[in-house]
Amino acid sequence: MKKNLFIMLAVLLAVTIASCKKSADAPADLQSVTEITDPAKKVYNYIIGLGFPAHTIVDQPGEYIVEGDIRFPKDMEVPTGATTEQYYTGSLVSAANVANLRLYVDASMTSMSSEISSAIAQWNAVASCNVNWVVVTSGTYDVLITNYNLGNGVCGQGTFPSGGRAGNLIRINKNYIAGNSFAQRARTICHELGHNVSLRHTNWSAIGESSATAVPGVGGTDASSLMNGGQCGSGATTLSTKDKNAIAALY
Repeated sequence: MKKNLFIMLAVLLAVTIASCKKSADAPADLQSVTEITDPAKKVYNYIIGLGFPAHTIVDQPGEYIVEGDIRFPKDMEVPTGATTEQYYTGSLVSAANVANLRLYVDASMTSMSSEISSAIAQWNAVASCNVNWVVVTSGTYDVLITNYNLGNGVCGQGTFPSGGRAGNLIRINKNYIAGNSFAQRARTICHELGHNVSLRHTNWSAIGESSATAVPGVGGTDASSLMNGGQCGSGATTLSTKDKNAIAALY
């Protein structure tokens, strides 16, 4: 009896150790999307799949914030079969929507109307590209730009597109960037507009992202890219040739 009990305990212990070992080795951040029904978890796995390290993902009510300036709503439509694509997200704004991107300027941002106009003008001026931003003051809009206290170190936040629509929100840390030059304030807005139509950070590798696939024909690093991340208040203030080529290739 004792011998049988000993054998049973030994088997139970072995199973327990194996189970614990498997749990320790399994990447907790990469649970299979197909087994998950929670929309927020699907979004989390989508972010991981894009190559963003888990430690850069901040869980906040209703959204995940990545690298300080990119937001993912927890109820966003996760692209089917999305790939780790600028360095773009694999999810594009539809042809019809991208040709008429209606930006609503919240009252909190009207003091930066000139900076917003400057940022929009850069994207709209790209040759052979269908991206067209327009400012609306009433009625239906696609993207809201608003002032938001993001703390020190973060100039703004953009939202990646989903379901064929541009990301619906841009937050600008207006008080924090108020002391920057006009060109740098406009640069912040221009950068976030880029995120809202799917562009990722051009310097993704240098800032710790694990993977990204270049826009076809427009790969490599680019010190002059306005879409470089981690350059709040100090980055390029005009779209580089590669920035323009990338957005034209996508749209």
